[in-house]
Amino acid sequence: MKSDWSVVSMGAISLLQVIGVVVGGPLLVGLMRKVRCRLEGRVGPPVRQPLLDLRKLVHRQRMRPERASWIFPLAPLVLVATTVVVAAIAPLLAIDPALGWSADLFAVVYLFLLGSVVLGLGALDTGTAFGGMGASRALTIGAVAEPALLVSILALSVPAHSSNLAAIITTSRAHPLLLATPERLLALAAFVIVIVAECGRLPVDNPNTHLELTMIHEAMVLEYSGTDLALVQLGESMRLAVLLSLLADLFLPWGIATGPGPGHLAISLIALVAKVAVLGIALAALEVAMAKLRLFRIPELMAGGFVLAVLAVVSALVLA
Repeated sequence: MKSDWSVVSMGAISLLQVIGVVVGGPLLVGLMRKVRCRLEGRVGPPVRQPLLDLRKLVHRQRMRPERASWIFPLAPLVLVATTVVVAAIAPLLAIDPALGWSADLFAVVYLFLLGSVVLGLGALDTGTAFGGMGASRALTIGAVAEPALLVSILALSVPAHSSNLAAIITTSRAHPLLLATPERLLALAAFVIVIVAECGRLPVDNPNTHLELTMIHEAMVLEYSGTDLALVQLGESMRLAVLLSLLADLFLPWGIATGPGPGHLAISLIALVAKVAVLGIALAALEVAMAKLRLFRIPELMAGGFVLAVLAVVSALVLA
């Protein structure tokens, strides 16, 4: 009976994490928009506006290019599905969600990569110039961003002697001094650069523009409409919420639940929401203070993030 209750508890944790990411992702985007508007002297839309936009898109007609194949409608589903899987298995609220043993850093990174690649294939499937241009730019950035994400988390796995995310967080909680080591700071810088690139935020991309010479992500999704566009926007906001949650838990592991019970989960939920909100506000403030980089300068930024991640691994191995 105890093991049965344990399985039910872990399943409930995973379900709560998925629901939190599905609802919290759009709210996080709305919060960041609100902060940007306030810092720019504007009132801005309400924080819940992305949720209202998703509801509006779901009721609109779905249009698809004439020559698009089955890949085009499949891409948004894969993007959302891969993010849901990461949200279910990753230790966001508790150390032991359902299938937490499978939350290996390689599995998590490749799930993110699968969503990015399939979305790029969906853009290429449209046969339009904008779709091909956006997919080419996005996959070029992703070719450097995904390895940087992998290597930055790999630096954290060296002291833990495990690539499992729960084991990394447990080691960080047990040895707080590890959080101020050089490899942690280097990995943190690389992780932030990866989040900016993966989620199409400034200075890599501007999610609020449709300028054909500068847009990256928006060029890939111009042909989507209705439910397909709603899934794309939901998947992107969920990905931002999951990455910021992983950033908060890996580098600031306090507050995550380590024991059973609704009390521990309530405290963990409050702590995670607070940490992600602070990170989102900081990222929005950074966007206001920075201008978008020229397209040919973006690979230099991504290469810098990868170098920081490699230096983090080297530092971890030397100081181990």
